[in-house]
Amino acid sequence: MKKQLLLAAVAAVVGLSAQANTIEKVKASGAITMGVRDSSGALSYTLGDGKYAGYHVEICQRIIGNLEKAVGKKLEVKYQSVTSQNRIPLVQNGTVDIECGSTTNNIARQKDVAFVVTTYVEEVRTAVRANSGISSISQLNGKNVATTTGTTSVQLLRKHERANGIDFKEVFGKDHADSFLLLESGRADAFVMDSQILAGNIANAKNPAEFKIVGEAISVEPIAIMIRKDDPAFKKLADDTVRDLAKSGELAKLYDKWFVQPIPPKGARLNMVATDTNKQAWANLNDKPAEDYAKK
Repeated sequence: MKKQLLLAAVAAVVGLSAQANTIEKVKASGAITMGVRDSSGALSYTLGDGKYAGYHVEICQRIIGNLEKAVGKKLEVKYQSVTSQNRIPLVQNGTVDIECGSTTNNIARQKDVAFVVTTYVEEVRTAVRANSGISSISQLNGKNVATTTGTTSVQLLRKHERANGIDFKEVFGKDHADSFLLLESGRADAFVMDSQILAGNIANAKNPAEFKIVGEAISVEPIAIMIRKDDPAFKKLADDTVRDLAKSGELAKLYDKWFVQPIPPKGARLNMVATDTNKQAWANLNDKPAEDYAKK
């Protein structure tokens, strides 16, 4: 019995080791699974019929292109829709090989996963109805504030200096589209989330003019593509891909494609010109966590 347990333990360790080496894993299987989001603004969203698009989805496609060169063959790309709640466990357990959504790189998450160098720097802000009269954090007292389960946005709001003495009730959406629906249907007075996610949901609303993004930035966060921890070969390949895109100017062009130009399926425009913070991130690529940005 002890021998069987020992063999099982060894097999588990070997399995985890093989799983951590993504390049070898996909070479053996001939497939890679990309974690995607259904409604993460222009970073990652569904087009329906199992198709996904967005800035991070396209960057991941470029990474997979280089991965195919490394393994010497075309890979089957599988798409796995993930949520704020399950994205990290699915990367950890090997269900997802590369997560191409809207995940904040922070110290706590770095204990469980690794991040490719930052490709997008986000401001967390507040969306409200245009006729609500709400224009700042201080006016959220007594209001219902929507956020998405598994995200950090409302935690950040509570820590903001202008939220001192502000008492609001959190209402949770299972994903970003559900959270926006809480605002759209009147069950929430505000939706606190990454500004591009807010902009993306507003752009695709039935009546976009009925909503607006208001108030001060609650935080500035590095958003990055997520991979398994302790896989230096795959991280180098992914980092090098992004570095090449930045050096050639292609990364800025991809940003413009998804955040400024009309995007499918409706041809909506987010009109979010790259900020100086984003341009600085591209010029000085790194995988520093959000806490480093808060020190500035």
